[in-house]
Amino acid sequence: MPHTTQIVGGPNARTDYHINQTPEWFYQHRGAMLLKVVDDGVFRDIVIRQGDMFLLPPNTPHNPVRFANTVGIVLEQRRPAESIDRMRWYCGSCDGGVVVHEAAFHCTDLGTQIKRAVEDFKQDDEKRRCKQCGELANWAPPPGSIPDPNLVAAS
Repeated sequence: MPHTTQIVGGPNARTDYHINQTPEWFYQHRGAMLLKVVDDGVFRDIVIRQGDMFLLPPNTPHNPVRFANTVGIVLEQRRPAESIDRMRWYCGSCDGGVVVHEAAFHCTDLGTQIKRAVEDFKQDDEKRRCKQCGELANWAPPPGSIPDPNLVAAS
């Protein structure tokens, strides 16, 4: 099956969770990254350290957090014609993974399509407002809110 290879450097700062109907393979070439996932409704943080690899199952909401001076490689299958990618934002105030907004698209150019979805979310308070509690969801994490595993000793 044809695939797309991405070489990705940090830092980045987003709050969305990407949902891909095909698996994604992560290899961390330099430094460590944090892969935030929603696994059966539970939010988990997976640290992928230099030299490690991780296979993300299909349909797993994930937010890859990359830090300064890090480089990773991501392999994704080319999307079948009927495949739909989704970008999902959750409420940071409500328990239980309340979805604030979800954008869906057939992926042809992930970089531009993610940027477009994030900009659209960022600029629309109605899309950012939680229907359950009224909180306005962040489009980017507050500075310093995500600990950099490259600055913390491995446990």
